[in-house]
Amino acid sequence: MDQHFLSIEELNELLNRWNGQNIKVTKLELDDVDETLMELQNISYSKNTRRIDDYVPMHTLQLNGTGHVLTDAADLKPQDLPASQYEIPLEDNSLYEFDGSQFLLSTARGVYKIELAGPGE
Repeated sequence: MDQHFLSIEELNELLNRWNGQNIKVTKLELDDVDETLMELQNISYSKNTRRIDDYVPMHTLQLNGTGHVLTDAADLKPQDLPASQYEIPLEDNSLYEFDGSQFLLSTARGVYKIELAGPGE
């Protein structure tokens, strides 16, 4: 399937199909790469109208479920996902892509890749 851009509504519809499955979220931000493995239970969104500055996003995609975070530092052990939730900041100019097997969410801060986790991950 060819990669194409999605509306936030299309992203929501497609990503909801993965509820109950194990996913891997890879965050690429500057020179930092983090991976999160989780069982996706549901997705939700939050809106923060009391922002102090632009660092706190107005909208956030929340991937809800249990999991753990792996960092690129070799000496760190996996850490449990805080609050059973993974948050991705969304902006008015965020881009959402899907190629049939993975989602790419591009923001001013970085790129987030969401894919089904393979066996043994």
